[in-house]
This record gives sequence, structure tokens and C-alpha cells, in this order.
Amino acid sequence: MAQEPGAEEETPPKAPHASTELSDLATLKALAQPRRQRMLQHLTVHGPATSATLARALGLNTGTTSYHLRELARYGFVEEQAEANGHGRERWWRAVPGDRRFPPRSRQNPEMRLVMDELNHHAYAADLELFEQMQLQPGAGEDSWADAFPYSRGSIRLTLPELRAFFEEYIALLNRYKRPEADTPPDARTVLTRFLAFPTPGGAPGSRPAPHGTDHDAHHNRRESDPS
Repeated sequence: MAQEPGAEEETPPKAPHASTELSDLATLKALAQPRRQRMLQHLTVHGPATSATLARALGLNTGTTSYHLRELARYGFVEEQAEANGHGRERWWRAVPGDRRFPPRSRQNPEMRLVMDELNHHAYAADLELFEQMQLQPGAGEDSWADAFPYSRGSIRLTLPELRAFFEEYIALLNRYKRPEADTPPDARTVLTRFLAFPTPGGAPGSRPAPHGTDHDAHHNRRESDPS
């Protein structure tokens, strides 16, 4: 459409971040494999790598990492880089970003629940291990990123629809800060973020909190910091 003289061209709105539900059992089983989770985490944290790089970093052999990379690529979790960036004929792989969701537990059959429980068990353990490694890293707490460990624990009373809306607002907040690599400042670092919310065990709708309980008990840990 023609513009009036002196009019500024409008910037087209960004396309919304579409989510994808991983409801196929074979896909979930592929992702739940512990070694693949470790490899995917390494690619997310450290960026593109070759099968040999992953083998050295994770204590595996290149045959194993090559196989698992192909399986991850088969289900869309990683992809081969289009450009080798001067690395000759080596095959470099990167994690494929995306808003991937799992089916609600009410729609998971018994077999899928077992797979999801296994996936979550390994994922949470890997997150904790990575967090502890970062805190114990030589020099941690001595540079400008010493305070990069924001931490909060709290509780709020919500209905189920409100909890779903709360989660979507959290995802939207993450997407606000995402940008192409070309637009990322040189002093930026990959920051791993994790969101976990669950109702109190045994609580029934309409039940009141314990008399001495607090509605909100949040902290900010300054001791010293992240699917696809």
C-alpha cells in the first residue's frame, strides 16, 4: 500500500509464539532417554556442538552421541547447522528452540504417565546438578555475574483457570526477552529459567490454609546463574 509523503513505515507486529503439544508416545520416549536429555541440555547451555564434542563433554563415545543426535533430529529436537562456520566437513548440531508442551496429566494414559514421570525425574535432577556445578565453579561469585541467581519461593491461592492464565503470562514474559542472536549484546549470557507450580498435597477446593501459614513467603537469593 502506498504511503503518504513523510509517513513512517509501520513495523509489522511479531508473529505470536505458537506452542506445540508433544502427545505422541514415541516422541516422548525419545525425549525421555537420559543420555538424550543430557545432550540436549548441553546444546542448550553451550550452543552448537559436534558428536565428538558431546562425547568428550559427557563421557560417551562418538558412536553413541551420533546415534542419539540422529534420533533427536528425527523428532525435531535438534538440527544440523546449515553452515559449518569454517569447521570443514564436521557436522555441527544445534538445539531447535520452540514452545513445546506436554499433554495435561488428565489426558495421559498410564503408559504415558510413566514416561512423563521418568522424563521429569531426570530433567529435575539434571537441573539441580547444573545449578550446583555453577555455584561451585572456580571464581563463581567474584565477577559481575555474582548476583545472577535470583530465587523465589511463594504461594498464592488460585482457581485452576487462574493458574493456567498465570502460566501463560509467564511464557509471554519469557518470549518478551527472547531475540535473534544477531540482536543479542556481546556481554549477554545464556540464563536457564525453570517454572514449577503445584497444588499443596491433600488440599481440597475451598479449604483454608493453616492458621499460622503465610499466603506469600518469597525470597531473593543473592548468594549467586538458564525446549524446545
